[in-house]
Amino acid sequence: MGPSLSNIFRLGVKELHSVRRDAVMMGLIVYTFTFAVYVPSRHAQTELRDGSVAIVDADRSQLSARIGDALMAPHMQPAVPIDARRADAVLDSGEFTFVIEIPPGFQADAAAGRRPTAQVIIDATAITQAAQGAAYIRRVFEREAQSVVGRDAAQAAEPIAVVSRAKFNPNLQTQWFMGVMQFINVITILSIVLTGAALMRERERGTVEHLLVLPVTPFEIMAAKVWANALMVTLAATLSLKLVIQGVLGIPIAGSITLFLLGMIIYLYSGTSLGIFLATLARSMPQFGLLAFPVFMVMILLSGGLTPIESMPWWLQNFMQLSPSTHFVSLAQAIIFRGAGFDVVWPQFVILIAIGALFFTAALLRFRRAISASGG
Repeated sequence: MGPSLSNIFRLGVKELHSVRRDAVMMGLIVYTFTFAVYVPSRHAQTELRDGSVAIVDADRSQLSARIGDALMAPHMQPAVPIDARRADAVLDSGEFTFVIEIPPGFQADAAAGRRPTAQVIIDATAITQAAQGAAYIRRVFEREAQSVVGRDAAQAAEPIAVVSRAKFNPNLQTQWFMGVMQFINVITILSIVLTGAALMRERERGTVEHLLVLPVTPFEIMAAKVWANALMVTLAATLSLKLVIQGVLGIPIAGSITLFLLGMIIYLYSGTSLGIFLATLARSMPQFGLLAFPVFMVMILLSGGLTPIESMPWWLQNFMQLSPSTHFVSLAQAIIFRGAGFDVVWPQFVILIAIGALFFTAALLRFRRAISASGG
């Protein structure tokens, strides 16, 4: 008997009613698309802010004083003068992240064109602040040296002026990027968890046996779970995109929201199928959780949203091309950040459809075996 659209529709409606009556699952959906998106994007800081800095000023000149005064909020806390003998101790204790040592005769040597050297010691265990703080302190040195020593000397040292402009997010606000990436990560997690938990719930409650006596096929049961759970995630994601991302956080969407949602629906086809596949491997809800957690963590961390694909080993780059999250992150960033159209992201659409078909087929084969085992 071939698949019946009526059966798929009715089974999907049953799935929607089942989730609606599950208060824990409904709470999870609401939480992940609101609080879990808002709080990290609003309060998790990845830019340089309130860096602790100490300064060893052995020059006592106008230039060294201006450098100390230029280290100001919101990037740095006020610079604290310390003795040179305490430099290692304050870094070892974690009291300061940056220690600047300005040698005697620093301003005089700069004015004479002798290119003096000042030492900046950084606690690199504070990875984000260390990298951005080093660049910030360098800009402070260049700006103040130009102001005190003279524009001609500064220009002679750097004959080429480099000017950078940010087209999207010109103020480089962390929450713009963090909010979108949290939103994408939530979609990945829920697409796997909802369908997998739905199947595990039916197996634990014994309702799978009820389905076996109905005139329905494993394909119809699985297709119903895919479209029903994908619909819930799509509705929740659309509301979150409008109310949380654009509304509360004020993050602009450069491209077409419709195009993004279309790509998300195709991505959910893969994610929900993967969730069912993992559920067929597990015998209980805790086992499913232990299987699902490392899967979606790898999909999130290595998708290119947090770590550039180009920075990974070549074998890992090739392996992650099999993950639908890699291609979804690529098309989502292109549409939301850069305003790309379908002519740019269509390769990701095609790849997502192919991966989705592969995952759906693998999940269906496993699902049929699980149904047969339950019937036996």
